Amino acid sequence: MADAPPSDEAIAEQAHEPTELDMPLHWDIFCHVVDNFGDIGVCWRLARQLTGEHGLAVRLWVDDLAAFQRLCPEIRADRREQRVLGVEVMRWEHDFAGAVPGEVVVETFACRLPDAFEAAMARRAPKPVWINLDHLSAEAWVEGCHALPSPHPRLPLTKYFFFPGFTERTGGLPRENDLERQRRAFAASPAERGQFLARLGAPGASSSGGTDAGRLLVSLFSYENAALAGLLQAWSDGRRPVLCLASPSRGQADLERFAQRRLAVGDIVRAGRLELRLIPFVPQPDYDRLLWSCDLNFVRGEDSFVRAQWAGKPLLWHIYAQGENAHHAKLSAFLDVWRAGLPGPPAAAMREFSLAWNGIGALTGELWERWLGHFPVLRRHAEKWQKKLMKQQDLASRLVQFCQSRL
Repeated sequence: MADAPPSDEAIAEQAHEPTELDMPLHWDIFCHVVDNFGDIGVCWRLARQLTGEHGLAVRLWVDDLAAFQRLCPEIRADRREQRVLGVEVMRWEHDFAGAVPGEVVVETFACRLPDAFEAAMARRAPKPVWINLDHLSAEAWVEGCHALPSPHPRLPLTKYFFFPGFTERTGGLPRENDLERQRRAFAASPAERGQFLARLGAPGASSSGGTDAGRLLVSLFSYENAALAGLLQAWSDGRRPVLCLASPSRGQADLERFAQRRLAVGDIVRAGRLELRLIPFVPQPDYDRLLWSCDLNFVRGEDSFVRAQWAGKPLLWHIYAQGENAHHAKLSAFLDVWRAGLPGPPAAAMREFSLAWNGIGALTGELWERWLGHFPVLRRHAEKWQKKLMKQQDLASRLVQFCQSRL
């Protein structure tokens, strides 16, 4: 007797039964924290986006959970493993015995995977797609090296170099799908901005709205920087009032030398036309709001540097210093691409001031006033730059497409 045909209900149930192809791919992301917050900042944004927008199962290995906790208060620094906002967070320890690699393994900023994990990758069938996510750079050579394979010297594995960048021939920039919608909504609500700044300890603070008069609202996040003393003095002596909201950072000792006293969150320093307020260190979503609120943003490293560009405001970048001044070429390359299309005088002022902020030349009051004289032009150019970058595909989407093509 022939078997009875399956019922409509059985067919429907079978159609919705998960298969291997329906299940989310598993990604491992490794982060070795070197630059306090830049490394983990980039990795955490990437992990959240891969999980939330691409439906992937992400395991993030981090060797410094205390630094991570500053960016994401939900993190428990004492836990070996935890799940936060859909991401499995693991403390990166020495023992990787028994670890099963995912279909994709991302080694960020050449952090060097543990030998035991590499061996587990080599035993896996099929082999994982192995990515070395490198640092962001505007240098011309990046396009030629992006996505190049590198065979392992001993194991049957191939690593692919993936370079974030500013052109279509690179890996793009980190950007969430709804980031611009959030920024526009925040900008359209003066009440929300006012409440946010009041929570930071800056009640009544407001931006100048891009005009060339009134008090300039500035955010400051930097490394140790000998040029900071000249900048603070220039603001104090300058023709335009400045309200500087400084985040706790490695540059705090420079602020204290200017103030001639120890400083803590909530303290206020007034000198001439400068008012300096030390604000709390904030999680990533609030840092975006800080950048959106200000007229000018001083940022450092990589994560805050990229977020400042999405804010569409003028920025000054304190680049992470490298041996033999290798970072100078990287800084110059960015300045060249960012200034493209600017008239000669504001382009020259932007370059000269940026170099001085990074220790190449003296940062003087005259230099600050010259840069400030071009502020309306620089503000409009920053908006154009942001719109240009928005037309490009984001880093996470390019990374997913690249890995899918090799699975």
